[in-house]
Amino acid sequence: MEARYNFKEIEPKWQRRWEANELYKVREDDPRPKFYCLEMFPYPSGNLHMGHVRNYTIGDVVARFKRMRGFNVLHPMGWDAFGLPAENAAIKHGIHPAEWTWKNIANMRRQLKSMGISYDWDREIATCHPSYYRWTQWLFLQMYKHGLAYRKKAAVNWCPSCATVLANEQVVGGACERCGTPVTRRDLEQWFFRITKYADRLLEDLKKLPGWPEKVKVMQENWIGKSFGAEVVFRLEGSEEEIPVFTTRPDTLFGVTYMVLAPEHPLVEKLTRGTPYEEEVHRFVEAARHLSTLDRTATEKEKEGMFIGAYAVNPVNGEKIPVWIANYVLMEYGTGAVMGVPAHDQRDFEFARKYGLPIKVVIQPPDQELNPSTMEQAYVDPGIMVDSGPFTGLPSEEGKDKVIAYLEERGLGRRKVNYKLRDWLISRQRYWGAPIPIIYCDRCGIVPVPEEDLPVILPEGVEFKPTGESPLKECPEFVNTTCPACGSPARRETDTMDTFVCSSWYFLRYTSPHSQEVPFEREKVDYWMNVDQYIGGVEHAILHLMYARFFTKALYDFGLVGVEEPFKNLLTQGMVLKDGGKMSKSKGNVVSPEEIIDRYGADTARLFILFAAPPERDLEWSDQGVEGCYRFLNRVWRLVYNYSSRVRGIEENKGIRLLKKADKELYRLLHATIKKVTEDIEERFNFNTAISAIMELVNGLYDYQEQVVPEEQNLLLVKEALSKLIVLLAPFAPHIAEELWQGIGKEKSVHLESWPEYDPEALVADEVTVVVQINGKVRDRIQVPAGLKEEELREVVLSREKVANWLKGQQLLKVIVVPDKLVNLVVRKAG
Repeated sequence: MEARYNFKEIEPKWQRRWEANELYKVREDDPRPKFYCLEMFPYPSGNLHMGHVRNYTIGDVVARFKRMRGFNVLHPMGWDAFGLPAENAAIKHGIHPAEWTWKNIANMRRQLKSMGISYDWDREIATCHPSYYRWTQWLFLQMYKHGLAYRKKAAVNWCPSCATVLANEQVVGGACERCGTPVTRRDLEQWFFRITKYADRLLEDLKKLPGWPEKVKVMQENWIGKSFGAEVVFRLEGSEEEIPVFTTRPDTLFGVTYMVLAPEHPLVEKLTRGTPYEEEVHRFVEAARHLSTLDRTATEKEKEGMFIGAYAVNPVNGEKIPVWIANYVLMEYGTGAVMGVPAHDQRDFEFARKYGLPIKVVIQPPDQELNPSTMEQAYVDPGIMVDSGPFTGLPSEEGKDKVIAYLEERGLGRRKVNYKLRDWLISRQRYWGAPIPIIYCDRCGIVPVPEEDLPVILPEGVEFKPTGESPLKECPEFVNTTCPACGSPARRETDTMDTFVCSSWYFLRYTSPHSQEVPFEREKVDYWMNVDQYIGGVEHAILHLMYARFFTKALYDFGLVGVEEPFKNLLTQGMVLKDGGKMSKSKGNVVSPEEIIDRYGADTARLFILFAAPPERDLEWSDQGVEGCYRFLNRVWRLVYNYSSRVRGIEENKGIRLLKKADKELYRLLHATIKKVTEDIEERFNFNTAISAIMELVNGLYDYQEQVVPEEQNLLLVKEALSKLIVLLAPFAPHIAEELWQGIGKEKSVHLESWPEYDPEALVADEVTVVVQINGKVRDRIQVPAGLKEEELREVVLSREKVANWLKGQQLLKVIVVPDKLVNLVVRKAG
């Protein structure tokens, strides 16, 4: 061994050796039980950031630990490689998206390898490669074949600068989150996946995921938004026109004082055409179209609206109520119309107060009487129905069912279950995405591309201009084709798929990434799935995880996979912060992983990112913390180096004789550390406390080195302790562990070692520290043999001179003994 820890030589050496020996290549014919460990694959932006380092290091510790625990571990990596940034780069720098993407992939692959992550690189995939997106297209066709893919006109968020449709989550403050351009609304023919068909299963099956964080399940429940209630039919005054409204509070129907339509509701134009309201309503509607769905529905956003000159009739009491439009009502949710019950809905209450609309109390709390003129907020809890016709006097919860029955008997409404979840809009007006495999024929209409003609390849010769249309539209050799059904001239679909489609099945492709006949081989999917441990940011809690669950359920229904849920266990790691904020170039607080690795080594970077905080919490970057981890690894290096020449030739497992007290203490510390590290990784993912335990073991070895003269040191014990120390450290700092393993005379890789087991008997202490208290205050600590009986322990404590001094002038009333832990003397002043 070299005397100095030289990570710049050690780390590349072992990375090359692991690759040459195919150390992490995995096969299905392994007799060990399988374990599928997966981190969310990255978008190839060009460089890893500290969030990546944290995500992939966490996954690597789990994968390495599970291998050493006797599992056949699948730990793959790939690239979520389609998306808008590549097209923006093409426009800005004149570089083709493919060239930009593949260049970034090469750089990030190099960076990941420099971190020593134990990936099976033979299974690497990239969603932008035709061998992958051929099967994304094939899966689209299966969705189409089973009625889960369809086309319809829909209002969408549109960014004029990026020239593409945006998901609601990509619109912040009415602007595109990427470029800041104000977003507009457009009506476009779009392709959708019918995820709403799976709403109930997506909701109910969350109960089958005990290994998921509760907060993620709650987020998905809220996104699906299942609610029970009634669809009530209001009639427009002076017309046969009907407006259905969904409500979860049919018990408040007698308290409706106005109705609100979405600005986009088709009745709005019809009701205002040629009226004094037409021009102002038109301006209001246009303003609403520039707001995103999130902005319009945010609780903190001020609700705005206007009367449109029309009235509706409340079906339960015949009252005439004004019809308004408001920015908080969306056409795509429910029926695009809501009833206003300001006394019993806070949003309606604020709207009514703002615009001077009537407030009518129809539910009274049991302990007071509400007065509409003095109410400061809506009353939304159960109570007694009042001013509600035949239902007056009923408890409101009971009244809900009775009102629904009343509506159904008279044909005025029906019982209904509603969902907030909407079908998944997958169309994107972009080039750099998987082309939607559809052909339009004037004779045959919509014709799916035959499976044998896949993939529909992205053409290379396109121009990237921010025109508001997909570049594919301006590529005749792509657009113009022949109808596969009748042979007539036809046109290809020029929209590409949302990149979430690509990432909704990638975990299946890893099981057989080289298959050319099918997207994934059933036998291998059945062997590897579910993913046993999935790791990624909580920001993907809804969209990616929901879509992946939907895809898996659909493929299960198609008979293509044997599982209904993709991810058995989920870990959502926190962000990496610096100076109290998320790292970003604009804040100037970005720390480059490459610079840290160059200065301190990958093992230091890995150790710090795991030691600084539990994985589910945000981590505050600390330069001092990095320095501390680097010093610790140097300390481990010096410890092993100091012993290496003395222990290399010693054979282990010969039966260690523990003759000295120091031997016994070190042996007990070693096995306590094995127990602690094992449980912290396996049961809790508390990597920080596991590393802390390893640090304590290192301290214990140094104490042993200092307390026992060299010629009296138990080298068999030392070799055993050093060996176990290196194995425990290996998942966290794999390169230095390999070098130290070799340094103490081992030949095969430390990462092929079995994880150590602790000896329960070794944890039994010969001596224990007992706290001595007088009237509850600590006055002494003593070392006594473990297991001392109560009477003997009492005698030992009372015979101590220090205790005797405390008892002078005191009357001993009681002695409380907790064996091996505590003796409390209860006293009072004598006399």
